[in-house]
Amino acid sequence: MRRRDPFDVVVVGAGVVGSATALACAREGLRVAVVEPRVPAAWHADAQDLRVFALAQDGIDLLDDLDVWGAIAPHAQPYRSMRVWDAAGGGELCFEAQRYGRDALGWIAEGALLADRLWSALQLAGVTLRCPQAVVGIDGDGVESGDGSAVALRLDDHSTLRARLVIAADGADSKLRDMAGIALVRHDYGQRGLVAFVQTEMAHADTAWQRFLPTGPLAFLPFRDGRSSIVWTLPDAEAARLLAVDDATFCAELTRAFDATLGEVVAVSQRAAFPLRRQLAERFVAGRIVLCGDAAHAVHPLAGQGLNVGLRDVIALRKMLRAARMRGADIGAPHRLARWGRERRSESAVAAWTFDGINRLFSTDAPLPTLLRGHLLGLGGRVPGMDGLLWKRAAGV
Repeated sequence: MRRRDPFDVVVVGAGVVGSATALACAREGLRVAVVEPRVPAAWHADAQDLRVFALAQDGIDLLDDLDVWGAIAPHAQPYRSMRVWDAAGGGELCFEAQRYGRDALGWIAEGALLADRLWSALQLAGVTLRCPQAVVGIDGDGVESGDGSAVALRLDDHSTLRARLVIAADGADSKLRDMAGIALVRHDYGQRGLVAFVQTEMAHADTAWQRFLPTGPLAFLPFRDGRSSIVWTLPDAEAARLLAVDDATFCAELTRAFDATLGEVVAVSQRAAFPLRRQLAERFVAGRIVLCGDAAHAVHPLAGQGLNVGLRDVIALRKMLRAARMRGADIGAPHRLARWGRERRSESAVAAWTFDGINRLFSTDAPLPTLLRGHLLGLGGRVPGMDGLLWKRAAGV
């Protein structure tokens, strides 16, 4: 029996990056399938998803171009300014959207909201959804020779999907990455990111706040209904302790840690904590399999850039695919994928090590770093144009 022609692209993983990748490929006229083991949960405005992302401008532009931002924006929260300072003293770094001719520096949105809206868009875009299903193996070496080369993926229902290009977007613990034989360099920080929603005496003023403490950075991100989403980086043992205390004790300790910048913390939601690590795949390409998002890289969350780095994988991949299509070329040609992989790994490595260095500099009470770091922040705010350059880099514009 004649085998069915392969898909152009199969995306493994339907998180935010995976779904955005699949939708971007579909918008380029490619025949796309998505493999995902769990049906994404429907999002509701009264639900509470502690996974909150700060979207930079280039990520918002991508979602807008994919025709999904309009369904996200009414439930997201803009932040129009950002203030960063060190508990040990020194200057403050401040970013103001108005100064850069912008209405907002970025937007805060729940992970479940992004995933839900992208999943709905996939269903309308004609993408083949193999869900709930999982990849259990790659046939042979993953590449069939000859004209129309394709990766052959075996699924847990005993079927096989063939594609000219396969994108592994199945998260930091990517199984497809392991199947493709791609090694990973990983560093465990010995820290956890404690997350929750909190209510404060004073309004958040559409501002993203970040205070550096010797134990790690503490961020208050503005959220809808006047609440703030916190991300508190703490040593493992301290995070475990603060998860166990009662709400009143937690609110009091959080108020002190944030120096009562927004007054007293008066209420807190449920809390959770996740381990922090830096990891980077040794390569982003193996044959016709490429890694995107957390499958390729994971960075410290102190700058809120993890998802933005992943969406930049999608932006670069879409640009490469569009160029190949315009030339009538093979979208999975080795030289093309290798060039994309080198460029994306280089940028991801710079991001990972930059955030690592910032975390190391500020998460210590050693005398010399303590004397220097506050003044470095202040210098960034005083040098003409420096704050604009830093913001443009973070925003990808």
